[in-house]
Amino acid sequence: MKECSVPLIDELKQILASRNRRVIDHPPFSHAAVLVPLYQKEGQCHLLFTKRSDLVKYHKGEISFPGGMVDEEDHELVHTALREAYEEIGLKEKDVQIIGLLDDIVTTTQFIVTPIVGLFPYPYPFRVSEVEIAELIEVPLTHLLDENSFRETEIVWMGQKEFVYAFQYEHHTIWGATARILKQFLDLISSHRGQRNEGH
Repeated sequence: MKECSVPLIDELKQILASRNRRVIDHPPFSHAAVLVPLYQKEGQCHLLFTKRSDLVKYHKGEISFPGGMVDEEDHELVHTALREAYEEIGLKEKDVQIIGLLDDIVTTTQFIVTPIVGLFPYPYPFRVSEVEIAELIEVPLTHLLDENSFRETEIVWMGQKEFVYAFQYEHHTIWGATARILKQFLDLISSHRGQRNEGH
């Protein structure tokens, strides 16, 4: 799981293509899409996160994936994620290999978010939007798969019990909708690895 190798990417494509993706349709809520960007750096598979600036309307200062709201001209959710990634960090659509889609989630700010997993080449000439992004954060996948980086808290929200997830990397805390997307992605990888090991 250390490298973003061709077998790993092919495996991820198969995992995402062979499952029934949860699709949420709730008309009052706005749709959004984010890119879950994978890349190879120094022999290890990494995920790229952005720290949002204090100038954005929603989720100021939070760690997130590149992404945003669906525009009228977006013909599909993949295009939304790629367009936003270009606007935020200068990642060009032609440089992203789409691997697949994760389940929709609903945020506390009443957005339906579709996560799109993609692979891009590294090093990359990022062009970061200073208005939207305060910092790029590069995290090795092996660190995120380590259970010591993860914590789970049970809370009561609107009379319902819910779990709040958080991942720690150095001084960065990944929480909220991004942590939920990340846990979903990591659980898919971990469960598939477990099944594969049982088969041997």
